[in-house]
Amino acid sequence: MTDDADAADRTDASDRTDAADRTDAADMTHHADTADPAETAPRWSRVESFLRAHGAAGIPHPGGTLLAHLCRVRELLADWGADEAVQAAGMCHAAYGTDGFDRHLLPVAERATLAEVIGDRAEALVHLYGSCDRGTVYPRIDPGRPVAFRDRFTGREHTVDDADLRAFLEITAANELDVLAHNEELAERYGPALYRLFDGAGPLLSTAARDACARQLAPHGPAPRAGKTMRDPGNRRTTGR
Repeated sequence: MTDDADAADRTDASDRTDAADRTDAADMTHHADTADPAETAPRWSRVESFLRAHGAAGIPHPGGTLLAHLCRVRELLADWGADEAVQAAGMCHAAYGTDGFDRHLLPVAERATLAEVIGDRAEALVHLYGSCDRGTVYPRIDPGRPVAFRDRFTGREHTVDDADLRAFLEITAANELDVLAHNEELAERYGPALYRLFDGAGPLLSTAARDACARQLAPHGPAPRAGKTMRDPGNRRTTGR
């Protein structure tokens, strides 16, 4: 074996180890704060009451109403092992509207009101999700480098930390998969772009989320190649809900 080949083998091995470490870290962080569902049920009832009081039950949405969608998104995140803050953010992700869903339940000026119900961490994730300029941000998502977010409310850009980026993508995956599961037309229109987005996110998504994306979005992806699945890190837009 030549020195170059030996060095290449060492580099490949190192890259595989680094990728595995990133995936393990994501999954450990994801499950670290998961609570007993029986203990958190009253909290979700309180959040649901808040959303209902702000009109979510009267807004049409794929699969019924916006409220029903928001509850399903939280349940999906719980199934994937997300912590309470991420679940709460997922349940309220449309509170300020989104880049593709302009109905809002309360104005951004009332962030403190939402924070009182779901906590500061969860509210910050809701704001991050709702403020995301998707056309700018989605093409930038890459496991190998920091991602600069463009705030569609202010036009300013900022770099999000790793934990927030992972949470943002987890919520994005849960939201989009639920929308596509309840609207075949949207699935056909946005499925291929979502496949590329989540495939490109790679280890930034939890294993459970990647597996769910792979199962549901496989018909919209490229023809399977030997040894290549969405679980491998490595491509990227959306229903807009």
